[in-house]
Amino acid sequence: MKFRHSLLARYLLIVLIALCMWPVLVPLAGLLYYSPQLFTQPSSPDNIYENGQTIEQMWHNEAAQLDGQSEAAIGQRLQELKEQYPLASMFWVDAAGETKLMLPEQEGLPKRWMPGEIIRFMKDNRGIEADPFTVVSLLGRDSNQGFMVIQIPRSLMRTEWLATLDNRILYAIVCSIFVFFLFASWLFFYKIRRRLIRLQEAMTLPDDAGIPRPVEVDKKDEISQLEHSFNHMIGQLTSGRQREQEEEELRKQLIANLSHDIRTPLTTIRGHAYSLHKETLTESGRQSLALIEEKTEYLAQLIENLMSYTLLSAGKYPLQMEESDVIRLTRTSIASWYPVFEKEQIQVEVDLPDKAAIWMVDPQWFIRILDNLLQNVVRHAGTGQYVGIRAEVRNGATAIVIADRGPGMRAASGHKGAGIGLTIVSIMVKEMNLNWDVSSSSEGTVISLYPKRNI
Repeated sequence: MKFRHSLLARYLLIVLIALCMWPVLVPLAGLLYYSPQLFTQPSSPDNIYENGQTIEQMWHNEAAQLDGQSEAAIGQRLQELKEQYPLASMFWVDAAGETKLMLPEQEGLPKRWMPGEIIRFMKDNRGIEADPFTVVSLLGRDSNQGFMVIQIPRSLMRTEWLATLDNRILYAIVCSIFVFFLFASWLFFYKIRRRLIRLQEAMTLPDDAGIPRPVEVDKKDEISQLEHSFNHMIGQLTSGRQREQEEEELRKQLIANLSHDIRTPLTTIRGHAYSLHKETLTESGRQSLALIEEKTEYLAQLIENLMSYTLLSAGKYPLQMEESDVIRLTRTSIASWYPVFEKEQIQVEVDLPDKAAIWMVDPQWFIRILDNLLQNVVRHAGTGQYVGIRAEVRNGATAIVIADRGPGMRAASGHKGAGIGLTIVSIMVKEMNLNWDVSSSSEGTVISLYPKRNI
């Protein structure tokens, strides 16, 4: 990725723009501050009232020149200044606080000034926005000779609205640059956050196959590299999922073909084994024949489990849920296993109530679950020579419990296989919305079946 496309380059550009604004805005601020006349109407050269600084300097100079002068001299000089500034108002106050001369007469001024009145007058008439424009100067060089005042209406002076802003123009410019930088930074990071949220949503919203959808890449920065990596990962996951599906289909097809191919010779072996029963055999021959029949039956059951597992995994095993009496189905399953239990000398103890227990199950699936569990008892727990089938109350519903006294599921067994039978049980229990608990120890195994909610 080139540096000019990176997020760092973009953010540095924002900082650079903010810094480059200073050489432009600072001279502009000076222009606004020191040249307000550029934005106002040209003033008349005959307007002696327009410049407040000139008037203020003139008035201070006049007051200084009247140092030690008599009342008559002060009054005469005010008369002369009144002729120069006929539209201005003037008066002076002696050291005793008495107003001596007002040009023209003003009703609001006190005849004798007290300290409080002087303070209030100064407060009301000082400031850049006070109208009229007022200048107060002490007579002479000390405060013992009184003071004199000149007042000019603001309407006679030129507009100085820009000049009166003082440092607020500079403050406004600094704040503007700061606000611009904040806004540009916020906009920069907001766009980054929006793109990251879009990527997060793509990660957390998978499609029907459980794989996130790829995102559209329209930039060339670091986040775009992350998006490219994400899309590459999606491609790898999709390819892997396709390979898994192909391998799963191949495995299922292989199991189906093997099951079909094995069943034919298995049927032939069963037929010949049955024919051997009619022949005269020694004791050793009869034992061998019994072992052949046992292993043939085991192989047939294994093929059946493989086929069932394949169909269940593919979702092609027919499931027909209906309200069924599981007590009756359990009795039916036990009855079919009685000859096997007698042959293996396994004691059967049944404790089932006469009252029906209605569950929402597939009857054929439920019997298949019981057959697989009872077959495990015969194959792996036959040494305990006991199987108990009883009904208990579990979570407010009837539970079917199958117990044995074998060595437990973790014990070594010469008949132990891949556990396909229990895997089938687990899948069927889940599909029928049932629960099952397994408790196994060296003293035996207890398996409980019960619905997740009472029907």
